[in-house]
Amino acid sequence: MAIHTAPFLFFFLPPVFLLYLIIPGVRCKNWFLAVVSLLFYTCGQWQGIPCLLASVILTWLAGIWLPKDGGGRKKLLLAAVLIIHLLLLGSFKYWNFFTGMLNGLLGLRLPETSLILPVGISFFTFKAMSYAIDVYRDGNAAAKRFSDVLLYISFFPQITSGPISRFGSFAERLEKRPVDAERIARGLRRFIVGYAKKALISEAAAGIANSAFGMSAGDLDFRLAWLGAAAYTVQIYFDFSGYSDMSIGLASILGFDTPENFNYPYISASITEFWRRWHISLSSWFRDYLYIPLGGGRRGTVRKGVNKAIVFLLCGLWHGASWTFVIWGVWHGVFSALESYMPERVKALGRTLPGKVLSHVYTLLVVCLGFVIFRASSLGEALMVYRAMFTGGTAAESGLALARISPAAWCAMGAGVVGSTPVGPWLKERASGGFWRPVSYIAAAGLFVLCLLCAAGSGFQPFIYTQF
Repeated sequence: MAIHTAPFLFFFLPPVFLLYLIIPGVRCKNWFLAVVSLLFYTCGQWQGIPCLLASVILTWLAGIWLPKDGGGRKKLLLAAVLIIHLLLLGSFKYWNFFTGMLNGLLGLRLPETSLILPVGISFFTFKAMSYAIDVYRDGNAAAKRFSDVLLYISFFPQITSGPISRFGSFAERLEKRPVDAERIARGLRRFIVGYAKKALISEAAAGIANSAFGMSAGDLDFRLAWLGAAAYTVQIYFDFSGYSDMSIGLASILGFDTPENFNYPYISASITEFWRRWHISLSSWFRDYLYIPLGGGRRGTVRKGVNKAIVFLLCGLWHGASWTFVIWGVWHGVFSALESYMPERVKALGRTLPGKVLSHVYTLLVVCLGFVIFRASSLGEALMVYRAMFTGGTAAESGLALARISPAAWCAMGAGVVGSTPVGPWLKERASGGFWRPVSYIAAAGLFVLCLLCAAGSGFQPFIYTQF
């Protein structure tokens, strides 16, 4: 069950929310949400429950043990907790990838597994690891009750695709949280905006991207290849930022604050800036728990570039057990590292108007080309698309595919381009008086109806980041 499907929208969320309002006391509400979150996860994939509960129990025990130990023993305990979490993640997600690589390189016969990958394992594992590290750094950061840890890790608006919240900020709402009409209305509006991103823009862009990546080598030409790459760039942003908006909205109506996950990344003027705006909860996790402990930028420019390369390599691997994700991470790592070595005079040119334009074009090009390999099912498919983008002529089959793109899809692409810029906040700032609020709620109601009509015609497609 996903948060944009009919079972969730009409049969899960309404009774859960009504019962949540009726149940007295914040601790009873917390237990109720924890049980509901496990039920939500079970409805989507019951096979992943043992792994989820194992992560919760280990995290809770770490919160008990770590504040009591000191010195080297405390470090060993933290290392043991992190290693167990990584072994859980690696067994389910990376075993076949690494065994296949070792078998090919060394001629071994290591067996593969047929384990079902638990939904959201990368997200809830990183939440659990951040909790353990925070408690190691400050014993007062530990949870007071098992139910707090259970709810934090299994919280249903975040369990499948994030954002990766920190326990410190989550815990602020465990004892007392506001649930009033205005907050609920804002949360529902945010949820609907995210739903519209997914149903109206991302799905339309997905049709164009799928037509390009589904072509054979001889039929794909440069027109459809570039359009497919651009369409996927629109699709993945509105798919994932749409989920993040829905998650933030759901948490808000339950009284919780969720960290923002996107800040218009496509207006960035560098890859470094792009990662400050894209999947913020993940990039900040790697910054705080890997990049800074490695030394960050404190040990010279060369070490800074190396640290960035390591972080992005692991970031790519976090997304999936495939060489396409690894190379995508390396791709971003190389450009981010090169930006660290950029001379100051070149940076000064980037602050001029022509330099700013070129910087934005450069960043969009790097991001778009990187998403080709991210989207491709194999390295061969990625190379085929790159070949068509830079050396392909025109092909009749691609021409037919371009002709079949509907006006609605073109409109969705245009809306995606505009929506990728902060035009919404710009309009809100210039709205006179109390005009914006009532209009925004009316528009949200209309968007919700339109989303349901689109979903009824095309079905409920899964979110891209659910697979991670």
